[in-house]
This record gives sequence, C-alpha cells and structure tokens, in this order.
Amino acid sequence: MIKLIATDIDGTLVKDGDNILNPEYYSEVLRLRGKGIQFVAASGRQWHSIERIFDPVKEKIFYVSDNGAYVGCHNRNLFTTPIDRRIVMKMIEDVRPCSGLDLMLSGPDVVYLETGNQEFVDWLVDCYRFEVKQVPDLTKVVDQFIKISIYRKEKVEENTKEIREKYKDQLKIAISGDMWVDCMAPGVSKGMAIRQIQESLGILPEETMAFGDQLNDLEMLGQAYYSYAIGNARQEVKAAARFQADTNVNNGVLKVLRLL
Repeated sequence: MIKLIATDIDGTLVKDGDNILNPEYYSEVLRLRGKGIQFVAASGRQWHSIERIFDPVKEKIFYVSDNGAYVGCHNRNLFTTPIDRRIVMKMIEDVRPCSGLDLMLSGPDVVYLETGNQEFVDWLVDCYRFEVKQVPDLTKVVDQFIKISIYRKEKVEENTKEIREKYKDQLKIAISGDMWVDCMAPGVSKGMAIRQIQESLGILPEETMAFGDQLNDLEMLGQAYYSYAIGNARQEVKAAARFQADTNVNNGVLKVLRLL
C-alpha cells in the first residue's frame, strides 16, 4: 500500500520557473490525504515558494526545500542542515570573478543576492516567488546558510566544472536543470530528507512513490520503490527509475496519481 508520495516541482509538475500549478493537483492531494497518504513537495526552491505554489493545500503537505536542506510543514521548520560558514565564504570569493555566473545564498527563510542583474532578481521574485534580500556584500550577511546556488541563464553545468571539482569533497553538489548548480552540506539531498520523513512516520521505501526529472532527484527516487521518471527527464534519471510517466506539460504525475 502506498503511504507516501514525493514529487519534484520544476520540470516535473511545472515548467522551470513557473508558479502556476494545474489546480487538479490540489484535488488529488486532498483525495490522497483522505486515504491517509502523505504528500511531499520536494524542490530546490525555497519553502516560501513551495507553500505559495501549493497554497490551497499548504496545510496538508510536507515540503522539502533547498534540495533537502530544509524540511517543514505549514510554516514549521522540522529539520534544517546548515553549511560550514567558512566554506560559504570561500565559494563567494571563487564565484565572484566568474563572468556570467550569479550567486545566491539561502538562509532558512530568505535568499541573499549581491548581483546587479535586476532581471535575475525580478525573475526570482515574480516567477519563483522567493523571499529575496539584496545586499552589497554577501560576506557580511549574518545568517545560517543552508544552500549555495550558482545561476547561469544556460549551460551552467559546462561553465562550473572547475568550481564543482574544487568543492566536490566539501559540499553536496547537485545539478538542478540547465540553469542551477546547488550546493548543500555533505550528505544533504532530497533523498536524505525523504528518509527523515519516512523514519518519523514509520513508512517504508516499499510504501513510497516518487517523481523526478533531474540529477538532484536521483537520491529521492532511490528512497521509493515506486520511482517514476517523467517523460522529459534526463536519461540518467530514466535509467535510475523503475517506471516512467508522461511529460510535465502532459500532466504525467497527475495521470499516475489518478490511478491510485
């Protein structure tokens, strides 16, 4: 029997950066909860963004934000995993000179930016609906950091090879689509966060279903026997998943949920 369903958002439920979810998902969440099935929205997004996209049912779901560094439910912080501040400061200095890259530091509740790229800032606020604070110097920010994100409008994976190689043993680094590289504390992933929820609720991987499309979803799929790659997923994700759903634009996840 399925007791827990976890799904990625960007590229899986919606197009990357979209903030409008098919409203039929809300009905499905309520139907599943009525049957005692827990629902988890797992994303690289900030928890505010997850709550806003699931607003009509936000009190009925768990959210795994920042690729697993934050686990919560309706305004409650359940688990948070911070990054060593010394590593954060070093990465700031390494990324700053790199042309075409923007850096975003995520605290538990706010993301911090020192960029002059106002189009990028507006996109985060208007599309992702993040809580954003622009600062003159990221190294002066006094907060706990749970994620470092490197953004490039396209081909971020190709343009961050040296940085990822330098920090691969100090951070958990995940490719989140064509625009984002997310860095968390060692061991942090969506899979780790799903395991925390499973253990807290006494739910087994054999009782879990998960959906994803990108490399940062692999560990989460590994925590679920019923692992689904959606039709537009990367080939590595399709190879790792046991099952395949339709694409995000064709409501692949919704079609599977209706069968439960």
